[in-house]
Amino acid sequence: MKAILVNNDKSLRWDDVPDPIMKKDECLIKIEAAALNRADLMQREGDYPPPAGCPEWMGLEIAGSIIQVGEEAAEKSNWKVGDKVCALLGGGGYAEYVNVKYDMLMPVPESCSMVEAAAIPEAFATAYLNLFIEGNIKEGDTLLMNAGASGLASVIIPMAKAFGIRVITTVLSDELKESIRHLNADVVVNTSKENIVEVLERELENGHGVDVAIDCLGGEIMGKCIHYLNHGARWIMIAALAGQKTEIDLKNIYVRNVRIIGSTLRSRTPEMKAFILSELVKKVFPKIETGEIKPTIYKILPIIEAETAHNILYKGQNVGKVVLTVDGTQL
Repeated sequence: MKAILVNNDKSLRWDDVPDPIMKKDECLIKIEAAALNRADLMQREGDYPPPAGCPEWMGLEIAGSIIQVGEEAAEKSNWKVGDKVCALLGGGGYAEYVNVKYDMLMPVPESCSMVEAAAIPEAFATAYLNLFIEGNIKEGDTLLMNAGASGLASVIIPMAKAFGIRVITTVLSDELKESIRHLNADVVVNTSKENIVEVLERELENGHGVDVAIDCLGGEIMGKCIHYLNHGARWIMIAALAGQKTEIDLKNIYVRNVRIIGSTLRSRTPEMKAFILSELVKKVFPKIETGEIKPTIYKILPIIEAETAHNILYKGQNVGKVVLTVDGTQL
């Protein structure tokens, strides 16, 4: 089969790789679509290696069809050949085929295309993990979601809104502010014109302090913003795209009982990931099927144009998810 590989100069190529060898607890999936994540860029740069046992090529979420079911997978699940599924992977999605453990598979929601389904597993699992497990967010709480035009924000914001959560988010321009209008965030702060620290201070004074923040930016501004949260708030760091260092008034942290939480989905145990996916199917998929939550797709490209797709993420051009389509051959 073929997969996207990284050359020595960090460029990408579509090349031959060994066919996957299926284990008894796995299903073999013919991939139809694979969604991009910033973790793919980090892996390409050599900063985010896949877990042991996973393919070396990138790709954390896919949608496709089951073409073979292992003996143990058949005994422990209801999956069968021909089922349309989406899957969370440790890696290996930029390819024609992939093996997936049976409990890392989810059915494609009835209302979704395969491209939309490919945009669900990693992003929706990350959103659910940080909102409801790490963040313990509840109806009526206020969320700060930084980088509102990002692919992850395009999932987290509507998911939060569907569960009755008030949302504050940030963008860099009026154009981006307009582009995320459909996500229905309650407060959208254009940080090129407004000071987010002053906004959070004002929100706190007006009784709308932040209960949970999900931050992929970090940097100097994080340490300034964290002083203006509700008592007992949780600040969840998932990346540090704006810088890895900040300055924090520690007294403010312990007086307000604020918790700073580092969180990545990829580092979770397989059992934890399986639990998150089962929760998604039970609690979030019904809202996808009714249209309350819908993946936002920015661009669809053939997998041989993975380089172009990555450049969209590198340049921060996307509002929503970039998805690669795959025309697989037969093994």
